[in-house]
Amino acid sequence: MLYKNNFRDHVLLDPIREGADQLKIVSGYATHTMASWHITEIASQFQTPIKIHLIVGMCQFDGISVSVHEGFKNLVAENRTNQSTLTCQYVTEGVPVHSKLYLWEKNRRPFRAYMGSANYTQTAFSPSRSELLQDCDADEAAAYYDEIEPRTTYCNHAEIEDKVILKPTHRVLSAEESPLISLRGSGITSVTLSLLTRSDDVGFGSGINWGHRRNGTRREPNQAYIHLPAEISRTGFFPLDKKHFSVLTDDSKQLILRVEQQNNKAITTPLNNSLIGEYFRRRIGVANGAFVTKQDLLNYGRTDVTFYKLDDEQFFMDFSV
Repeated sequence: MLYKNNFRDHVLLDPIREGADQLKIVSGYATHTMASWHITEIASQFQTPIKIHLIVGMCQFDGISVSVHEGFKNLVAENRTNQSTLTCQYVTEGVPVHSKLYLWEKNRRPFRAYMGSANYTQTAFSPSRSELLQDCDADEAAAYYDEIEPRTTYCNHAEIEDKVILKPTHRVLSAEESPLISLRGSGITSVTLSLLTRSDDVGFGSGINWGHRRNGTRREPNQAYIHLPAEISRTGFFPLDKKHFSVLTDDSKQLILRVEQQNNKAITTPLNNSLIGEYFRRRIGVANGAFVTKQDLLNYGRTDVTFYKLDDEQFFMDFSV
């Protein structure tokens, strides 16, 4: 059967309902934001995690951005309890691979397979792009995957950066001066979001203190989100519909974020809501898991954070003082 639209769930999720437990992917191009979205979506719909094995085929020929490469390395390295695991390999020997193949296995045996034009990216699996996928023979797909796999190197291999072409995350960030100087003079759009409530203070059970509840409800105390006002969410500055986006911070950290909650009011770290809270606590110098006060933010030197939009899935976040 030929699938022309709305095939995201059919290809990436529905086989799990039939007992599939492992997905092997060959994709000419891929993004860590897609892998992050996929892992999060599986966790939200299914109790049992799966194993995802990704081969990216064009890194030696067309290169891969530093942001995407670091994102894959972070996803592979993270120990996420009760979430699907990811391995990521790049084709580093022989001819580049432009194919797109999705092979599901069940009990270590080929189960279902799809081939076509859709790369393993959020854009390819969204209504904004016209792509095709079709069923193919699972055993033949397994043989094709096994033919390519020996020509790959893991993304976190010690010498991987000598084997592929790493491209700058964005031309502005590769300039000789500091990223903030380049961004402020580049014309790239930005928004500044407050870490305080409308009453000009921090709150309980919201914002940077999302994990702290007055009613005694037990939550991980680092859980946090950045409040996104409706007038900004409606502008399209940030991707919506639970799409994941990558953020490089002014202190050279990388976060994967998404907009969620009712009326798109919160920016979170979807794989673990505590990551963003841990990040801000470390920056302002308070204890891990501590309740953050307005005075803590004032002592640090600012009560807001600025996002610069590099493209639809890449942002720069400034929390410097």
